[in-house]
Amino acid sequence: MSATIESVLQEDRLFPPSPEFVKQANISGMAAYQALCDEAERDFEGFWARLAREHVYWKKPFTKVLDESNAPFFRWFYDGETNASYNCLDRHLKTQPDKIALIFEADDGKVAKVSYKELYHRVCRLANALKANGIKKGDRVIIYMPMSVEAVVAMQACARIAATHSVVFGGFSAKSIHERVLDAGAVAVITADGQMRGGKEIPLKPAVDEALAMGGCGDVKNVIVYRRTGSAVAMQAPRDKWWHEVEKGQADDCEPTWVNAEHPLFILYTSGSTGKPKGVQHSTAGYILHAILTMKWTFDYKSTDTFWCTADVGWVTGHTYIAYGPLACGATEVVFEGVPTYPDAGRFWKVIQNHKVSVFYTAPTAIRSLIKAGGDLPKQYDLSSLRILGTVGEPINPEAWMWYHRTVGNERCPIVDTWWQTETGGHLITPLPGVTATKPGSCTLPLPGIMAAIVDETGLDVEKGKGGILVIKRPWPSMIRTIWGDPERFKKSYYPEDFKGKYYLAGDGASRDMAGYFRIMGRIDDVLNVSGHRLGTMEIESALVSHTKLVAEAAVVGRPDDLTGEAVCAFVVLKGPRPSGDEAKKIAEELRQWVAKEIGAIAKPRDIRFGDNLPKTRSGKIMRRLLRSIAKGEAITQDISTLENPAILEQLKQAT
Repeated sequence: MSATIESVLQEDRLFPPSPEFVKQANISGMAAYQALCDEAERDFEGFWARLAREHVYWKKPFTKVLDESNAPFFRWFYDGETNASYNCLDRHLKTQPDKIALIFEADDGKVAKVSYKELYHRVCRLANALKANGIKKGDRVIIYMPMSVEAVVAMQACARIAATHSVVFGGFSAKSIHERVLDAGAVAVITADGQMRGGKEIPLKPAVDEALAMGGCGDVKNVIVYRRTGSAVAMQAPRDKWWHEVEKGQADDCEPTWVNAEHPLFILYTSGSTGKPKGVQHSTAGYILHAILTMKWTFDYKSTDTFWCTADVGWVTGHTYIAYGPLACGATEVVFEGVPTYPDAGRFWKVIQNHKVSVFYTAPTAIRSLIKAGGDLPKQYDLSSLRILGTVGEPINPEAWMWYHRTVGNERCPIVDTWWQTETGGHLITPLPGVTATKPGSCTLPLPGIMAAIVDETGLDVEKGKGGILVIKRPWPSMIRTIWGDPERFKKSYYPEDFKGKYYLAGDGASRDMAGYFRIMGRIDDVLNVSGHRLGTMEIESALVSHTKLVAEAAVVGRPDDLTGEAVCAFVVLKGPRPSGDEAKKIAEELRQWVAKEIGAIAKPRDIRFGDNLPKTRSGKIMRRLLRSIAKGEAITQDISTLENPAILEQLKQAT
């Protein structure tokens, strides 16, 4: 990557918040934002300590704020004690026990509402059941669940007894579950018989059975199964137990296990640029603090709001903005099982209308697919309850931003285009709805206390108007603590020596305009962003090559896609002769299904192209930049004199 990247997108349209919105906002106007930024600059530790004391309940108050002595393994509030579940549930029992915490809308449209008091008792019953089955503080529990109240209950119950949870997205394969069980050293799995999506049942328990049969999973003594669909599943005694049976007779109260601020709340696996997924480990107190602050700052949370984040709990967005942040603020939120286009493309708008959603947070991929499915559909619904719109997962293109602004927000709802990652725990760069004049395609300005910058390859700041590498110069409370079981990989991935081990390397390229607004320009490593999900190219390549009967070699790149942001494009060398016509199509489909089985349907290559070889230098290095050009359909203008066999390029241009 060159020292700076030229920014080619020019976007000058600005949309300031209305004076009425500014007046009621939690952070009201640019002067209030600037005052917070100045406080953080002036007294960094004092700033975070004040916020932690104001927003988090402490069983044992902290006296230490930030420990940088073993950087980059930072510790925050490290002599204090708290509990994440207490902060989400118990603190509301005296003030609003009967307030609705969760509005669950099932795939088929059925609605169930759960109050804070009911949610507390459900969490306590499961927490007691987990303890009765020998699960204790520090144990790791895999959660493989449908979008449901029970998924939130499972996460909160683990947090309550200080077991560290690791949620696996319900669309991932048995192999993905197996890898995570092994890496985390899990002792239990919480799952369901199946899940409903778009009117179809997708089995979950069979994938868990297959994963645990792969070997090395002897530590898993309990599989707790929630009955969602009622389909018959194999139950293996004494390991497998029905949720409703283990809960029976358990007390409605459970004293929280108080933990050190740095206790690992969860591990969430994210794709890396090498084959093995990275177990991102988050702490308890710093993570909860940031979840609360961003609810109050980014989403301008008010007690009258109905909040809806459309993410799955299998991703970090579903952790911070479904399972923890809204509940810690005492919010009412929607939990939605279904898909945006079932039974028709008006589903999202109907949910907003029916539940009077005021804050709506979704992915650009969903927005683009809904435009395609019916750009005028939102006008058929009453969306007047909306006051804030948000986007998450990837940069949003200006055209989709403008549609969201006009058609969904009726030109009156601020859009918060949030930049953050699994590793950051919560938003870092985002418009604040009562502060920032928004600009389509820009995540605008860093939050107070977040020292974001754009640097060149030597770590020097680049001038405004230029692009470079996005870094965060100071630690922040909700940051990744380590990669589970692999501290060296953590240092190498996020605090590389190139930046003297001081700056957090986000892995994204970014530019800053003359107003200081940030715009994310994509990954600087080989990680694809498909529908807001980060997928390592190496993982997909490994999956293809693991089809030992067919595949000799594979290389994967991304190409821009109007719907999903990026599409997976695979270049494959078979063990047999290069196929063509119907045979090529048949093999390509077999390989797509293979990748779906190995990783999950999200990773299926959109394009598969066959060649007698891959474009390599004489030293054997694959020239991926040429493959990217081919995938995009661009003319190859790069120097190809170092290629071993330039004729390969013509073969690879032929799509299957």
